[in-house]
Amino acid sequence: MTEQHEAGRAAAHDQPALTLAQDEAITMASDLIRIDTTNTGSNETSAGERLAAEYVAEKLAEVGYETTYLESGAPGRGNVVARLPGADPSRGALLVHGHLDVVPADASEWSVHPFSGAVQDGYVWGRGAVDMKDMVAMMLAIARRFKRDGIVPPRDLIFAFFADEEAGSFFGSHWLVDNRPDLFEGATEAISEVGGFSVTLKDNVRAYAIETAEKGIAWMKLRVRGTAGHGSMIHQDNAVTKLTAAVSRLGQHRFPIVLNDSVREFLAGISELTGLEFPEDDLDGSIAKLGGLARMVGATIRDTANPTMLDAGYKANVIPSVAEATVDCRVLPGRLAAFERELDELLGPDVEREWIANQPPVETTFDGALVDAMSASLFAEDPGSKVLPYMLSGGTDAKALQKLGIRCFGFTPLQLPADLDFSALFHGVDERVPVDGLRFGVRVLDRFLRNS
Repeated sequence: MTEQHEAGRAAAHDQPALTLAQDEAITMASDLIRIDTTNTGSNETSAGERLAAEYVAEKLAEVGYETTYLESGAPGRGNVVARLPGADPSRGALLVHGHLDVVPADASEWSVHPFSGAVQDGYVWGRGAVDMKDMVAMMLAIARRFKRDGIVPPRDLIFAFFADEEAGSFFGSHWLVDNRPDLFEGATEAISEVGGFSVTLKDNVRAYAIETAEKGIAWMKLRVRGTAGHGSMIHQDNAVTKLTAAVSRLGQHRFPIVLNDSVREFLAGISELTGLEFPEDDLDGSIAKLGGLARMVGATIRDTANPTMLDAGYKANVIPSVAEATVDCRVLPGRLAAFERELDELLGPDVEREWIANQPPVETTFDGALVDAMSASLFAEDPGSKVLPYMLSGGTDAKALQKLGIRCFGFTPLQLPADLDFSALFHGVDERVPVDGLRFGVRVLDRFLRNS
């Protein structure tokens, strides 16, 4: 009998304990959402993660974990790390991580209060439901189950709960990697958010997208200098005029299509399942046929540079000598040098630019024993489904962890209703996660971590 069959048989005899873990995940997701961990990008106005981190540490301590709690250079920015020893200490550890912070939410726009954690209509509602207190709750539920039930995983499991992911991870994973790398000693692979979710393609056939790559995050400041003067006079050297012209050129520019291996494999898999074709001479139009998924996939076929902030002047009748803009750039793996050359051509010699944040892309291959374990755990719960790699257009804590040589994947398993526009829920209004999806995720993670 294979190890997987043995694990499956053991799970069948252990159903009450697994059901308890599923119930706990729902309760803890709701509890965590009710803890406001809004991250505005400023320590002065952010709620901080301390209460959520203390909640996590308490839940782990209840079942016997020793936890490390750290505030990373700023009051209230709490992080928690715990380790569960595995059967084979010679194997590299698996890091399972999530972040505790969330983006802001305007309650007046929501059907339910964004920090209610309401469980209704088959969903857990609130800010962080999919980004990513759902995974944090599933991590906690599995960690508690393994410790409580004496389950020894094949190798060490490190559970990490980070602060500040929504504003660059500077007070979370980056700080811990730079200052406490010992907490991740021996870790060779990691799983976290934005992967393992289902996409219903046709005839109830589902594909599960596992993140194997993500674009780099490069926030850029543009600066133009001109001649100050009175607003009532004629001026040929207006910094605001020159800046807005450059920003307009940049905002309307389409960078060239560059298909990464993860994107090619994803599109090929979709073609196999649906018959859709993705010719490169009409790739945008073809991807648009994917519906809500097009929002995520369409952003991974080229670099992007989106102007997000403008800053100039201090009085209506004074022409300022300096005007500035902030641009959110997302760069494909291996494209930074070519991207910068194209930027300089677009902006021209009058525009100064500097990187105010530059976090590199993440990329790994879709192969190996860990990928096999992820696939097997999904197939066991959803026979006949397909598993595909994909690239994330955003960023995660993997950008910090790869500095330690850790191979990172996005794997937060969720089986989703066919009509749910999942990508729109990230940072969106009425963010929610299906209760049945959470139960599915706990079962998949339980099986996966037993066989990883």
